[in-house]
Amino acid sequence: MFRRELVKAGVATSLLTLADNMVKPSSAQAAKLPLSVEGGAFTQSTVKQLAEKMSHSAYSAPDQNLPKAVNNLDFDRYRKIVFRKQNALWAGQNLKFQVEFFPRGFLYRPKIEMFEVVDGKYAPVPYDANFFTYEDESLRVKENLGYAGLRIYTYINRPDVMEEFCVFLGASYFRAVANGQEYGLSARGFANGTGDQKGEEFALFRAFWIERPVAGVDAMVIHALLDSPSVTGAFRFNIRPGTRPGDSTIFDVESFLYPRKAIASSGIAPLTGMYYFDANNRQHIDDWRNAAHDSEGLSLWTGGGEQIWRPLSNPLDLQFSAFADNAPEGFGLLQRKRRFEDYQDLALHYERRPSLWIEPIGNWGPGSVDLVEIPSPNEVNDNIVAFWRPKEGLKAGQEYAFTYRMFWGKDHPSHTRLARVMDTRIGAVTDHPEARFISIDFAGDAAPETLSPASLKLQASASVGVIRNIAIYQNPVIRGWRTTFEFYPGDAKLAELRCALADSQGIISEQWFYRWTP
Repeated sequence: MFRRELVKAGVATSLLTLADNMVKPSSAQAAKLPLSVEGGAFTQSTVKQLAEKMSHSAYSAPDQNLPKAVNNLDFDRYRKIVFRKQNALWAGQNLKFQVEFFPRGFLYRPKIEMFEVVDGKYAPVPYDANFFTYEDESLRVKENLGYAGLRIYTYINRPDVMEEFCVFLGASYFRAVANGQEYGLSARGFANGTGDQKGEEFALFRAFWIERPVAGVDAMVIHALLDSPSVTGAFRFNIRPGTRPGDSTIFDVESFLYPRKAIASSGIAPLTGMYYFDANNRQHIDDWRNAAHDSEGLSLWTGGGEQIWRPLSNPLDLQFSAFADNAPEGFGLLQRKRRFEDYQDLALHYERRPSLWIEPIGNWGPGSVDLVEIPSPNEVNDNIVAFWRPKEGLKAGQEYAFTYRMFWGKDHPSHTRLARVMDTRIGAVTDHPEARFISIDFAGDAAPETLSPASLKLQASASVGVIRNIAIYQNPVIRGWRTTFEFYPGDAKLAELRCALADSQGIISEQWFYRWTP
């Protein structure tokens, strides 16, 4: 219920990670950024130069001290501190965007510097306690507390009403929606050590430079400074909201990373979401709904031309998967089930959660798309992380540039002629409790229901164990095909399963990958 309220309030990030991050004490003398907080000249290389300069100095944490009145806020009291819309950046200026700001407190303690950029100059966004309304007046303090994050408004659903569609809040987390959607998964600027037993380091967006948009233009630009003990970075986000049904909200991202120290397990364009259960994995789940998740699968389009679908799982033990690749075409966490009946949740409407696709711009070279699946006893925690990991890691003292496009929308942004996996369902085999019955539905241009069953074949394999009783059936409901088989693991404790639908000419579908554990 805690996460439900966070999501509905638009301030949710990863509770797994922020719970660890929030208790770290600030340094005795909090770090000040090596720039004038009063403002100055700004160019497209200002943040890049600042990040590179900071990488040569030791890390020092930002200010996390708060006055006693707001030092120990719970979520209920925090969410009742509300920014006044009349104080929004660019309110009343007839622009297509406005920006509001989050107060510090609760999980969001660090002071994040906020600047507005106009005509080649930046100036601090003013802070005033009276910019907020307070249900509890004891929370109104006079100190210049500054802000914890920002939220962006535009005409995302209606041409006459500005609504929130994007949030930057907590560590380097941000999230967005397109027309008709509700918040779901998040993205991050950088990941370091995700899934590592030694623990994960969370970089922080220390400062934002918000360019005042040009009147009549449907895009805006935000710059962000990344900082952590291991790395600094400069990010430029060109944000174009998807305001029509079916459109995606698109972020064009330019990033430059400057490691302070060598980073072996770096995560580029990391995605974070929640997967509780679905028909492929609910043996240990006792829930009244059909499914509950922000995303249902990891999709990969490899540099070699393969298209892979990996259904997500809520395992009993932490699972780490790596899909080696060279110059990937893209990857993402997708939500394909789009009917209310798929979830039956009137409060959270998982059918409205955005998919998020990452399209690299340029050649990212060798590496892997990594997937981390963390056990979760409920839907409170963001327990799924996916990212690109360069094969050679990042070396200290060097510059690394990664440019990519992010699509926050209903589906993959590009059409494929291959049949796609529409559903994965797993259950027991009658009289063989150790075995699993697996049903996979395929549909798409390459596998129309008009094909003859005799012309199709399911190419299925398992790293260990035995696959038996493969069958293919017409599925008129989806105008495609249902394929089924039984998997007998024997004494195995882990097995990698894969299959694809084929005809006489070869594979005509995505390749389905699955990790089975007892």
